[in-house]
Amino acid sequence: MEMHHHARYDYSPITERPDFSWPGGKRLAFYLALNVEHFAFGGPLGHTPTSLGPPPDPRNYAWRDYGLRVGIWRIFDLADKLGLPMCHLVNSTICERYPQIMARIKARGDEVVGHGRTNSERQADLNEAGEANLIREATDALTQGNGVAPGGWMGPWISESAATPDLLKEAGYNYLLDWPADDQPFWMRTRSGPILSVPYPIEINDSPTMLSRMQSATDFRQMIVDQFEAMLRFSEQRPLVCGVSLHTFVVGQPFRFVQLEAALRHIVEHAERDRVWFTRPGEIAAFARTLQKGVIAGSNEL
Repeated sequence: MEMHHHARYDYSPITERPDFSWPGGKRLAFYLALNVEHFAFGGPLGHTPTSLGPPPDPRNYAWRDYGLRVGIWRIFDLADKLGLPMCHLVNSTICERYPQIMARIKARGDEVVGHGRTNSERQADLNEAGEANLIREATDALTQGNGVAPGGWMGPWISESAATPDLLKEAGYNYLLDWPADDQPFWMRTRSGPILSVPYPIEINDSPTMLSRMQSATDFRQMIVDQFEAMLRFSEQRPLVCGVSLHTFVVGQPFRFVQLEAALRHIVEHAERDRVWFTRPGEIAAFARTLQKGVIAGSNEL
């Protein structure tokens, strides 16, 4: 029986690709992704540290809102202290409801990645016209709120329909984060031309680690350190992307925050930090587009 295949990209073993280096001869691109999410009060979808309660579920709604009222400001301050750039995966409703957050992002000069309208909905639940409208509404609001159109996208809940890459390309996006299939960027096919996939850390991610798998904050700290150390070693052979994904309401909690701080200090104070490009996914995508054909997987079709 023939198995169905998505045909978005071809198989490309990382061991068969040409070598290159990131800007300045760096070998490991490191980025922090902060999910800045809004949830509808009484909505059916939402992260939770325990179990969902019956609507309107004020306990879990308020726990998520804590991230925007308190946790995010600790994370901003820590990134400032350590001199780390960030990208922010922003629900567009944040622009209207939490203007101080958008002002801080703009003041830092960080990148805003499109992340839908709210995390109370998923793209895969919509028809194509509805999904196109979601992308258009979110893009317009984020462009107005940040003053710059987002170049990258990650769907709420990392959710896609069969048409999502096509719709993103047609909406003007040049990269997406929904396909964690590689440690390097790679080109994907759409009906309107290629779009770049940039690696996103679905494993080194505080929400699935501590909320889904119920691992401890100290486990997450060690995971970040181990991932960084291993990828720094592997990057001697070929350039790689190492990301860390955070949520304001998870690592913004004080007992988890101290573990995040320890992990990030380990990275920025590392003896081999001169081999690391501290960057954002938009900059990774922009550099990948400058490389000659055949270097990035799928680029021979450009």
